[in-house]
Amino acid sequence: MKRLGMKMMTVFLLALGLALGNPVLAKDKQTIQPEPQSKETQAVQPEVDEGTEDKVAEQRERILAEAAAALAESRKALKALDENKPEDALKALELVTGKLALIVARDPGLALAPVNVRVNSYDVYADLETIEEAVKQAEDYLEDGEVQKARPLVASLASEIVIETDNIPLATYPDAIKDVVPLIDQGKIDEAKRDLQLALNTLVIVKEAVIPLPVVRAEALLKSSEELAEKQDRSDEENKQLSAHLDEAQNQLEIAKLLGYGDKKAFKPMYEQLDEIRKKTKDGKSGEGFFDKIKKQISNFLADEQKAE
Repeated sequence: MKRLGMKMMTVFLLALGLALGNPVLAKDKQTIQPEPQSKETQAVQPEVDEGTEDKVAEQRERILAEAAAALAESRKALKALDENKPEDALKALELVTGKLALIVARDPGLALAPVNVRVNSYDVYADLETIEEAVKQAEDYLEDGEVQKARPLVASLASEIVIETDNIPLATYPDAIKDVVPLIDQGKIDEAKRDLQLALNTLVIVKEAVIPLPVVRAEALLKSSEELAEKQDRSDEENKQLSAHLDEAQNQLEIAKLLGYGDKKAFKPMYEQLDEIRKKTKDGKSGEGFFDKIKKQISNFLADEQKAE
């Protein structure tokens, strides 16, 4: 499976590492100035990217080859009609009908046939203080009835990967394609083009997953922390690194909470586990199993968040 890498579609992505001074809102107080991420977060970013791409790969595996081909042939038929080639359009629609019939025969209960996966990335690079200020400013705008001023600010308060699929609705699309054929036979090309375009416009967009990036980053930071916590005879530098990673993991969870991802009550047990880990690893102490509970908590949290969407 080919990795997405830099091809990932970015709807709202503030440049990583762009230093613009102290953490403040923009002068118009309607956008957030991007700030550099901590070195701890930057260190685990490749792992975050890989985990996200794995999730996308899972969705791509669900795409039905026949459905994707049916959609491609539908578009080919429309192009043929635009070029006044009705025979080519009919041949393409014949293939569409056959492929859709094959899908239904294999799975009569299937309502939506996935044909494409789309990934949208939204991220805000700011510290807690800046985000808190932005949330308060947005609330103030809304309380004063200044909705248009609040809109761009609220839009910037997101840090997530959204995975969506385009789907052919099998209850209506096959019949819509069949209805286009007699129009072509009757020479009603404009009507056929209109109805075929209408059919193509009925693709159903399904939000498959919303992945809160701060929680994923916290998960990656905890993984690196666990490796250090299990190491005996850590150096002073490694102890500092462990402490920094735990602090940044908690910071990322605080950001997730502030941005409204999940029930606020869900974060308290995670903070408690971080405190327990700090106690168990204090003064260079090491051991295994310190992170079992918090890893399960985060895993359950991410699963619940995706179900909620």
